[in-house]
Amino acid sequence: MAGNHLESLVAEWHEFQGYFVRRNIQVGKRPAGGYECELDVVAFHPGLKRLVHIEPSLDASSWAVREQRYAKKFAAGRKYIPALFDGVDVPSEIDQIGLFVYGGGESGRPLSGGRVLFARDFLIEIRSGLVGRRLAKAAVPEEFPLLRTLQFAVEFWDPKATG
Repeated sequence: MAGNHLESLVAEWHEFQGYFVRRNIQVGKRPAGGYECELDVVAFHPGLKRLVHIEPSLDASSWAVREQRYAKKFAAGRKYIPALFDGVDVPSEIDQIGLFVYGGGESGRPLSGGRVLFARDFLIEIRSGLVGRRLAKAAVPEEFPLLRTLQFAVEFWDPKATG
């Protein structure tokens, strides 16, 4: 299981859509021990030939701090991700995403060679993918507990309800 609920949701959503997903991958083994970096979620969709590297964050750091941290993570991703799928023809271009709960601005803005995605937009994407999937006929499989919970919410929460 991934390190936190946001990482788990990212991994579940991608796997549910047909991606092969790797989580919390230590890369860049150092000769004296330890690793250069950890990559949170890496996903490859063979049919779409799409390779994605997502780094979810619950922090409220400044954009300057995020730029510095994500520059290191995304550089490590570009360096090490192709070897994670050894023997598989993966695309050379990696869609690298910093997924944030907090911060101003819009999704899509550049970040250290990747791009920003805010949790609200990610949840809208998931909701759009679950709308119309009735639990009685197309329940999200049990192996995706967070997505299944969101499916219940999509089906049963009244958008007009308050309080």
